[in-house]
Amino acid sequence: MSLRPELSGTPTGPVPVPAVVTALAGDDAVTPVWRNALGGLTFRLDGGDGVRYVKWVAAGTPEIDLPGEAERLAWAWPWARVPPVLGHGSDAEGSWLVTAAVDGRSAVEARWKAEPAVAAAAIGRGLRLLHDALPVDRCPFDWDVPRRLGRVDERIAEGDGTAEWSPEHRRLGVVEARALLDAPPEVDRLVVCHGDACAPNTLLGDDGSFAAHVDLGSLGVADRWADLAVATWSLGWNFGPGLDDVLLDAYGIDPDQRRTAYYRLLYDLA
Repeated sequence: MSLRPELSGTPTGPVPVPAVVTALAGDDAVTPVWRNALGGLTFRLDGGDGVRYVKWVAAGTPEIDLPGEAERLAWAWPWARVPPVLGHGSDAEGSWLVTAAVDGRSAVEARWKAEPAVAAAAIGRGLRLLHDALPVDRCPFDWDVPRRLGRVDERIAEGDGTAEWSPEHRRLGVVEARALLDAPPEVDRLVVCHGDACAPNTLLGDDGSFAAHVDLGSLGVADRWADLAVATWSLGWNFGPGLDDVLLDAYGIDPDQRRTAYYRLLYDLA
């Protein structure tokens, strides 16, 4: 998961390395490269056999399902540019997922923050490639509205409130926001969605072209606007305003304010 940048990003201080990551690394160099909003960590392992990445999350973090992500990556790999799975597992402390490196660098690295329009266009083209390539009729995973509303209700029952939401939604209050989610827009086009199409989850080549997708733990069938709404939203968090049309033009679609507003609210609350 890659939420607003104040909630996730490259670690800036010391990061304790879980014992299993140390064991997996062996003699390889271990570098923490990402901490997400829920405390999950990603490490880069550099050694004589190349580069691997290990995602790790503490036990008892239900929002991150690394075995499920491994299953989704393995399913998507024949059709899409995603990291190959090398292994996964769990113990009393947490769970982990090991993937091979893929060519490309995060769309939010400093180079692309200096060229945000290039990054936004690459993200849009990458999403279109994903949506066109993955076969909906063969996908065993869903990310539809009813399933996600179940998670919204769980969070509300657990006591989550407006303080956890993005500023633009806090004014609604819990009752009004939940009522709005009961009136989803008609589906535009069903696709296999990325599930967390934030800018950091697209990798770019050195020439600014789309390279690969990462972090597909929520991949599943849904309206394509469930991805597009979040992808455009994250441009503002990572690069600043004014780039939505760049991404949508590269994808090949006109803006849709109603679907965008609905799926951003659903993403925020779920």
